[in-house]
Amino acid sequence: MKRRETLKKIASGAAVTVTATAMSNRLIASDNYLDTQLKGSINHSVCRWCYNGIELEDLCKAAKKIGLQSIELLNPEEFATVKKYDLTCAMVSGIKDGFGITKGWNRIENHEGLIKLYQYLIDETAKAGFTNLICFSGNREGLDDEQGIKNCAQGLKKIMQLAESKKVNIVMELLNSKVDHKDYQCDHTAWGAELCKAVGSDRFKLLYDIYHMQIMEGDIIRNIRDNQKYIAHYHTGGVPGRNEIDESQELYYPAIMKAIVETGFKGFVAQEFIPKREDKLSSLKQGVKICDV
Repeated sequence: MKRRETLKKIASGAAVTVTATAMSNRLIASDNYLDTQLKGSINHSVCRWCYNGIELEDLCKAAKKIGLQSIELLNPEEFATVKKYDLTCAMVSGIKDGFGITKGWNRIENHEGLIKLYQYLIDETAKAGFTNLICFSGNREGLDDEQGIKNCAQGLKKIMQLAESKKVNIVMELLNSKVDHKDYQCDHTAWGAELCKAVGSDRFKLLYDIYHMQIMEGDIIRNIRDNQKYIAHYHTGGVPGRNEIDESQELYYPAIMKAIVETGFKGFVAQEFIPKREDKLSSLKQGVKICDV
């Protein structure tokens, strides 16, 4: 019985892989997905991790058809693939060597390892001709917000001279600590803005994740307008659930995108929702069109 159950699981897994591959191939082969009508006000990107079931090469081909300019949150070893398809990586991943969302710059004991890691990542980002490199505050673990800002600024200042010389932005992501990332410290726009002031470099900015900030504080358009000078990048996602950004959720993305454009923003907006539909790439195309104002 165990052997039979195992074989069933293997067969089921293979079927899922075949289905995903078939869908990807249909998308890539279909001119129906080619969209030359994008307005050009928004630079469109997509987060790689939301489509891990699709080979990166296939995602690149689909991205070109949809009209994307970037696939992001990639590691240096993946840069060559996106460049092969004349795509950029609008935000380079900073999760490596045990550092990431929960273990970040707010702990002084992390600084030595993070400085070494980010020296490497800044160099690789610059060599590839990319501009933005993500970073994280880490979890509070009892640390008060004022001390968290001081600790982050102390460590980040030690890499900013290199980042400035290489023309690379170090970009800290705003995440919610209510649903997805319990205890994460950079969980409000005001905290992130104060950190930008403390670091004191034009090369240190924020990644404003619309999904996360809707959960934490709402008032999205006002916060974007008030803090535009600290924001280098945007992520999308449906609330609640982090799925498609269509009428199934509570945010109206066309209005948010128009507000972003009105600030004079010239960076990238990346789709970072987890598709619920079977045809995930159709959901991606829909998200791009919703945001293309």
